[in-house]
Amino acid sequence: MPVSVDARSGVVIIAWLSIENFRNHRSTKLSLDAERTLVVGPNGHGKTNLLEAVALLDGSGSFRGASAETLVRAGCDRAFVRAEIRRARRTHLVEIEIAAAGRSRAQVNGQRVRSLRDLAEVVSAVVFCPADLSIAAGGPSVRRELLDNVLTSIDREYRTTRRDFERVLRQRNNLLKQAAHRPDAEALATLDVWDAQLAEVGEAIAHRRDALCTALVSPAQDAYCQLAGCDASLRLSYAAEWRESGLATALAQARPDDLRRGTTAMGPHRDDMTICLDGLPARTHASQGEQRSIALALRLAQHRYTSQISGIEPIVLLDDVFSELDEGRAQRLVGCLPVAQTIVTSATGHVPPGIEMHSQVHIQDGEVISG
Repeated sequence: MPVSVDARSGVVIIAWLSIENFRNHRSTKLSLDAERTLVVGPNGHGKTNLLEAVALLDGSGSFRGASAETLVRAGCDRAFVRAEIRRARRTHLVEIEIAAAGRSRAQVNGQRVRSLRDLAEVVSAVVFCPADLSIAAGGPSVRRELLDNVLTSIDREYRTTRRDFERVLRQRNNLLKQAAHRPDAEALATLDVWDAQLAEVGEAIAHRRDALCTALVSPAQDAYCQLAGCDASLRLSYAAEWRESGLATALAQARPDDLRRGTTAMGPHRDDMTICLDGLPARTHASQGEQRSIALALRLAQHRYTSQISGIEPIVLLDDVFSELDEGRAQRLVGCLPVAQTIVTSATGHVPPGIEMHSQVHIQDGEVISG
C-alpha cells in the first residue's frame, strides 16, 4: 500500500533506497514506498544497518553513535547511501558519500549541500530503538543529544549556532591546555575573547534548549499516559548550573580550575534535561518499564513537535522495539504511532495486533533475499 502524499503534503516518503559498501551491505537496493514496511532477519544480519542508512538521510549521523570509518564496509574506502524522497508532490534525489578517512559529502538533486545537517530540510526521521532507555536512565549527554537533534532538524540558525559553539569551545580548550602551567598576559587576553564568544553562543543554545523542553512537556505527558495506561505527571526542565549567574560570569569564575584541568567545565556541553515522574527524578526512581515508556513518550513528542514546526512528517523507524515491551505497552504504542511512513525491524516477524504491515523485506547476511 503506497503512502498517499496528496492527503498530507508534509509526509516524507522514501520511494527507494540504495546502499553500497555500508557496514555488512555490499549492494542493497529496495523499494520502500509502502506506508508500513516490516524488515525481517536474524540478529546480526543487517536489519539495524538498513535502518541506520535510512536515518542518515536527514544528516543527523548514526543513531548508534558510530564513526564514519565504522560505517564503511571493511576493505572499502567509501560507502554510499542514495534515496528518492517524495514530499509535497516533489521528488528529491538524496546522495550521501561516507568517507572512511576524510570528510563525508552529500548532495540533493545533484547540488552539493554545505553541511550534512542541511539534509533535514528535505527529509526527517525519528528512530525508536532499545538503546533509547538511556534517555531516561543514562547520563546527560544522551538527553543533550536528543534536544540538539530536534533543534538541528528544524532550525538552520540553530545549526549555525551549534557549529559556532563547537568551534569556539575547541579553540578555548586548546588555549587552556597551552596556557595551563604558565598563562601569560597574551594568553589571558585571548582567553577573554574566546570567553565572550562562548558566552554569547552558549547562552543562545541554552535558551533554545530550554524553550524546547517546555514545548515537549505537553506531548510527552500525553504520550506517557497513553503508553503507561494510567495518569501520571511527567515533567521536563532544562538544568544548567550556570544559568543564574550567566555564562560569562560562570566562565570567569571557573577559569582557574579550567586552566588547571585544561578543559571547559561550564557551558551547554555540560547541561542536562531533568526528567521527573510524579515529582521524582526518573533516572533514579522510575522502574525500567517506566523509563522505557518515558523514552518512547519523548520520541513520540519529538515526532509531533518536529512535524508541527517544520511541516515535515518524519519517517518513523522502529528498531526491534516491540520485543522490548510487554504486550500491553506494545499494543498501546501501536495506538500512539503517527500517520507517517514507518519501517519496523523484527528478528521473528512478529508485530503486535493492530499494526498492519503493507510490505515485508527479508534480509540475510547483508542482502535482501525477498521483498
